[in-house]
Amino acid sequence: MPKDTKALNSTPLSLIARPLVTVDIAIFTVKNEKLQVLLVKRPNNEQEHFTEKWALPGGFLDIDIDKDLNSCALRKLKEKTNVNSPYLEQVGAWGSKDRAPTEWSITHVYFALLNSDKVILQKGGNAAEVAWFPLIDNQVKKQLAFDHNELLDLATQRLHAKVEYTSLPAYLLPDEFTLPDLQKVYEIVLNRPLDKSSFRTRILSTNLIAPIPNKMRPATHRPAQLYRLTNPDTLTYFPRSFKYNEKALKS
Repeated sequence: MPKDTKALNSTPLSLIARPLVTVDIAIFTVKNEKLQVLLVKRPNNEQEHFTEKWALPGGFLDIDIDKDLNSCALRKLKEKTNVNSPYLEQVGAWGSKDRAPTEWSITHVYFALLNSDKVILQKGGNAAEVAWFPLIDNQVKKQLAFDHNELLDLATQRLHAKVEYTSLPAYLLPDEFTLPDLQKVYEIVLNRPLDKSSFRTRILSTNLIAPIPNKMRPATHRPAQLYRLTNPDTLTYFPRSFKYNEKALKS
């Protein structure tokens, strides 16, 4: 047996250098008619990197309680918001010796969608503050810790791409909503007006939503029918992207 291999085999596993493994989550909502992301402020602690910088929520994989990466992401999401997201998706994994100032690290990036009215923000642990930040061109007006500006951009790009042909924005709404509510949340996420007639035809031709019997939202001129998701656990895919309102785009 070669000398180096023999030395490696005799070394306790706890002493073999291994990269840090974390998850980071871009948690999106629509608040004040803007797409927003949840950020946490890192504590002012000399043992921490990027003290008092804002960052995506996340944390270390705990091999004693997390059965897989999704479990870790769901646990961290619950810790920061006190709710379970109806939708969680892995964007990808990034790792290098330069992500953290002193150690090789790997992060698995997820994005989640939440209705902000259901969220109770939780600070504590490694979060000095927790707050929603509006997104402009896939970014917030902050220089985030580590490589989180890049990770946020990638997560937002994935969200925008999937919104073009899925029912994802419905997860940003309350349990009961109108068709104009649903179209509005699509337009906020896509940052473009949609053609009303085409949108309604597309939505109503699927099994995505169902009218709530005898339930209308009062309005000045005409009450609006309230709907709910037919199957909240299932994402609906459309055969093509949504048609934009060309007149509104030009004005």
